[in-house]
Amino acid sequence: MSDSSVLKVICADLPAPPLFWREGETRFGYESDVARAIAAKLGLECEFVYQQWGDFYPSLNENKGDILLCGQGISEYRKTLANFTAPYGVFDEAVMVLNDSPYKSMEDLKGKRIGAIANSMNMTLVETFDGVIAVPFVGTTDDIMGEMVAALRAGEVDAFVDDDVALVPLANEPDLAIVYTAPTQNKWGIAISKERPETLEKVDAALKALKEDGTLKALWQQWMPNLQYPFEHDTVSPA
Repeated sequence: MSDSSVLKVICADLPAPPLFWREGETRFGYESDVARAIAAKLGLECEFVYQQWGDFYPSLNENKGDILLCGQGISEYRKTLANFTAPYGVFDEAVMVLNDSPYKSMEDLKGKRIGAIANSMNMTLVETFDGVIAVPFVGTTDDIMGEMVAALRAGEVDAFVDDDVALVPLANEPDLAIVYTAPTQNKWGIAISKERPETLEKVDAALKALKEDGTLKALWQQWMPNLQYPFEHDTVSPA
């Protein structure tokens, strides 16, 4: 690691429960606890390094952090930017609209503007939708999710796509609704610079150990009890 006593974790400083959010100096959520658990397996302290979404991979490759653990679906494009561990999460994708909009199905969204984070697996899904206009978001602030919600509320897009784990909590807001869920089962992984194969090996081993000893399952069920844990075949019963 860049510091022999610390695992530096690149991530976004935005509210995305149950995955991550910050209150004061404390970071909460499933991904936050996965990062801490991996650091603990490696005998290291965990330090979060906050970056804007669009700066993730440049920051990783400039060694501003050891790993990138923040909602990164393992896509072919992203594999050109970094190496990835085995997955720590598997999620479907959902389409969010305004609750009082006329859009009640994907058929209703033909010809409409649908947003997603640029170069993400969500954008890849948008590009498969028949007759829609894809609107990429690159993240001009720390809160790219907030930017998409604001664009939806302002009428700049008619819908946007993100992973269901992030959108289900948002759907509790009275003006927002999920109109469609695609069973894509996207695998999320931890990104590591291609220049640091030894870090990839160590982090992958730590993640494997968390699956085998039941720690990852316990964190999943703590933060996301309504989602089925996807790695049963990778675990053994805790001692």
